[in-house]
Amino acid sequence: MPKKPYILNVKIVAKTRLFQVEALDLRFSNGVAVQYERLKTSSYGAVLAVPMIDDETVLLIREYAAGVDRYELALPKGRIEADENVLDAANREMMEEVGYGAGRLTLLKGLTSSPGYSSQLTHVVLAEGLYEKRLPGDEPEPIEVVPWKLSKLDELFQREECTEARSIAALYMVKDLLAKRAGGR
Repeated sequence: MPKKPYILNVKIVAKTRLFQVEALDLRFSNGVAVQYERLKTSSYGAVLAVPMIDDETVLLIREYAAGVDRYELALPKGRIEADENVLDAANREMMEEVGYGAGRLTLLKGLTSSPGYSSQLTHVVLAEGLYEKRLPGDEPEPIEVVPWKLSKLDELFQREECTEARSIAALYMVKDLLAKRAGGR
């Protein structure tokens, strides 16, 4: 495995309320010096919850996605606040976005979506034993909740409104986990 490049300098080149763009001056082990840019996000990371209403049905949300300028069908997600741990953040996001809390939360994996230029880490959390509980969220309009059968994921992924890669990966991870559990019963 190659040796990581040495960071010579880090400079903030742009900053918004959500993101910070940094220029990194790097020197690789072969002596080549280059500048990379990276998008820095909250150091607390983000969560993506997979709320299972039963062993076969996940609760998706349909909400406006500004990056692609359309409504996207995906899993509930959001950033982790400074005073929260991963599981508490996942439970809060579900209560805000789908109106359910979870009796059992399981951290599955941290995912990156563009590690070549983004520091964003999203923690995937399986949520089971759901109970109704709604918290006020920060969304500008009500979010539509869409129950979906895991057995129909192929149909879901054919839809133009379902392209969010973290949600797709998380749904496959949960489907596989639940199938293994069912086989072990």
